[in-house]
Amino acid sequence: MSALGLLSPMKRLLVSVLSIGIICRGSLAFGANITQSPTYRREKGPLQGNLILSNGQIHTMNGGEEVASVIAIKDGVIVYVGESQDEASAKFDETPSIIDLKDHIAIPGLIDCHNHMVLLGNRPGYHTPLENAYSVADVQDTYRSRAEDVASGSFITTIGGFHPNHFDERRLPTLEELDAAVPDHPVFVSYSFAGPATTNSLGKAFFESLTEPPVIAANGSIASGEDNGKALLALRKKLTFDDRKRGIRDAMEYAVSLGVTTHIDQGGFPATGTPSDGAAHEDLYAIHLPWLSTYDDEAGIIRLRINFLHMDDSLEVPTVQQRLLNTFKFFGNDMVKTGGIGEFITTDYAGGPFFNEAAERIAKAGWRLEVHSLTNTDFQSQIQAFENIHANTSVDELRWVVAHVPLITPEYLHRLKKIGGGVNLSGWQYLAGTGQKAGPPFKDILASGIPAGIGADGMQSAPLNPWIHAYYATTGKNALGDQINEGQQISRQEVLNLYTRANQWFLGGSDERLLGSLEVGRLGDVVVLNKDYFTIPDEELKELRSILTVVGGETVYDSGSLKT
Repeated sequence: MSALGLLSPMKRLLVSVLSIGIICRGSLAFGANITQSPTYRREKGPLQGNLILSNGQIHTMNGGEEVASVIAIKDGVIVYVGESQDEASAKFDETPSIIDLKDHIAIPGLIDCHNHMVLLGNRPGYHTPLENAYSVADVQDTYRSRAEDVASGSFITTIGGFHPNHFDERRLPTLEELDAAVPDHPVFVSYSFAGPATTNSLGKAFFESLTEPPVIAANGSIASGEDNGKALLALRKKLTFDDRKRGIRDAMEYAVSLGVTTHIDQGGFPATGTPSDGAAHEDLYAIHLPWLSTYDDEAGIIRLRINFLHMDDSLEVPTVQQRLLNTFKFFGNDMVKTGGIGEFITTDYAGGPFFNEAAERIAKAGWRLEVHSLTNTDFQSQIQAFENIHANTSVDELRWVVAHVPLITPEYLHRLKKIGGGVNLSGWQYLAGTGQKAGPPFKDILASGIPAGIGADGMQSAPLNPWIHAYYATTGKNALGDQINEGQQISRQEVLNLYTRANQWFLGGSDERLLGSLEVGRLGDVVVLNKDYFTIPDEELKELRSILTVVGGETVYDSGSLKT
């Protein structure tokens, strides 16, 4: 029996939609213009809890900066927001669980409109984020804690999402320091896309036993590039399907501990199966299968929206074309569904013949598109291409997006806005950005009125933690404490809006009416914070965490602080 045949009927349908390897000839021929706005029906997910949260400072993000003290969620949907627990209880036939928030700040579940959550869940080893470590001693403590729940001999790994710049020592831990923390577990620590990396004695012994081992120094250091790639490839070869599902559950649990409940995933680069692969490479035909299996087990605790990354290098744009023929957009339920195409579509990502061809087909098929800008010229050619396509096939209702935009100008913001586009922003420069105008120009972008949201772009060259991005957006300071985005700071309220209400636009479909604010009729995703986001000192923003995360009225994370 094929692997597909082993899956449940629902999962087989999702796999068929997600996989471009299933080739068929549908009615969507290239040239058919179907850009009219469809009506999207909500498909309910399994999280449909009943709950009342009371005695809190509940910031609804409903557009009026209203703050309530009580919220009621019935069958996963908000049915009351106000000041009376009695009125909230009257919405139920039987009184549900009631949690006293003890005057803590509560906010809508955060929406991350641009990250790589699917890659994070597929990491080899027991992946352990280090974005919240600020010294080698913190790394050691983090790994000691992780080792308590990991069988001896199993790899503890950290692959991307951090930088030594936020360690006091400004370096990776050494072999001896890692041995002191976790002597019974091999370790692999690599940052950015391709290292450099470090390992401990058990890790060194494993890597040096390979047929083509990486070069490892006596202190455990591994050079970036091919040596890092050899080590990473060896770890990936050890991954089983169950390992991936376990990693996915870990990734979800980490996300909800930060308060991020909805993720628009931007895919990864096609894997080659060689040491040239980095942290962002994976098998794009199989990467979603363990995620779908986890949701099929009803073990999903975040809302995942899947964008499809392509790297076509010919005018036939074969994988983009097959995607358009064989995949439904916004297909799935409240917990997991397809999204758009991006953040790459072709190898000439900044514009060119392949890019133009792919983008035109995407427009005619009526799909959302997201592209990636990091330089002072790429956004110009991308937006010019969008304008040329728009002249013949309107993209005004498709919500095409240019992501990151550290160096975008007011002129091009205006041009993109005019054709219905938007930009999503990130604090990725926090880790290693330099200069006085590292970007993005948060203040200018908000002043332009263009649809704008925030996405972490975690976890390769950026952290996933939204509160680190909030720190960067409001202070302009990088991990070294240097001011690198002078004059572009925005307020904490503006950042919170970007992570909630403003990100509704990037979701589109039925999600736009269901997520991003705490209002009657929307889904009951609520995050209770450990500190007062609006008043704590700047440096403490990085210490913000959820103490209670609710998705669809069900508690998916509880730190125990509220003694629920």
